[in-house]
Amino acid sequence: MSLAHPVPPSAAAGAFAHSRVAAPADIRTGGAVPATAHPGHAAPAARSSGPVKPHARRPLPLRVGTRGSPLALWQTRTFLDLLLRFCPVLRNAKAFEEHIITTSGDRIQDKRLADIGGKGLFAKEIHEALLDGRIDFAVHSLKDLETELPPGIVLACTLKREDARDTLILGPSCHAVDPADPYSAIPAGARIGTASLRRQAQLLHARPDLRVEMIRGNVGSRLSKLAAGEADATLLALAGLKRLGLEERASVVLDAEAMVPAAGQGIVGITVRAADGELHELLSGIEDRAARAVSRAERSLLAALDGSCRTPIGGHARLLPNGELHLTGLVARPDGSFLLKRSIHGAAADAERLGRELGDGLRADSPADIFIS
Repeated sequence: MSLAHPVPPSAAAGAFAHSRVAAPADIRTGGAVPATAHPGHAAPAARSSGPVKPHARRPLPLRVGTRGSPLALWQTRTFLDLLLRFCPVLRNAKAFEEHIITTSGDRIQDKRLADIGGKGLFAKEIHEALLDGRIDFAVHSLKDLETELPPGIVLACTLKREDARDTLILGPSCHAVDPADPYSAIPAGARIGTASLRRQAQLLHARPDLRVEMIRGNVGSRLSKLAAGEADATLLALAGLKRLGLEERASVVLDAEAMVPAAGQGIVGITVRAADGELHELLSGIEDRAARAVSRAERSLLAALDGSCRTPIGGHARLLPNGELHLTGLVARPDGSFLLKRSIHGAAADAERLGRELGDGLRADSPADIFIS
């Protein structure tokens, strides 16, 4: 099965021969080792009795942690496909085993993330599984990964960025769009379904007449809610639509300067234990340097702003033809009554400094109360 196309949620992970009973093998050679050399490994879903020893030679299969949504599985299987292309010997060794982990962010669907702890809830249980040795690495949407990772966990790899822009998806009550005004198709007083305070703030800043309804869930469920009339329009990341083969559902693609994306939007990040140098080395072969540079700038901006989970913040970096990095940052009030947006550019090697400098400036010139939890 090719992973160049969307993978339905019910599809088995057979493309990677995820056997729960296959004999373990050595990550460095792909060769089998006696099953008795790693007692208990034949039941990887069971909780480990203790942390994995640092620098231990890693047995196969390697256990990859992922959320269970169709988009999360697509991202995980695309990542594994890249890894197998880079190191084909692992394909024959049946090297990988998916472990689907339901996070707090997945379980709680009737509240905004801002009300229950922020985007870190999409990674909390995954990080716990990584630290206690139940999985060996984890695949994340980088925009859902907190800027300060738990001690002992590092962001080891970033994959090539998909289109970072947001899209407006119109329901039946909305009609023709004026190219000069992407929101022209939305009637006055219409209901916009989104749980993102960043999107809400930018939309209400441009169109204060609109009403925002809280809609959460994966891409498919949000599209279903729109079709059911729970909102007149909604906003989704173009990257997710493209990865799921749903790009045609986008009514309007919003310019990244008009609707500043979330930091890390469109980038897949892989975390591992800091002590697992062998996995670091393996993952370095598929690292996308451009994605790493822009994500460093965006995440540095986010860290400098240090907003609460109730602070709408946007950050989008891009590499210019001359090799420099251009970064746009935004901070706002949820109701759109205040919005400050600025840009900075400089050497890509200074990505973190640029993000920090822009974030410090935005914070200094914004009302202090918007950063209070």
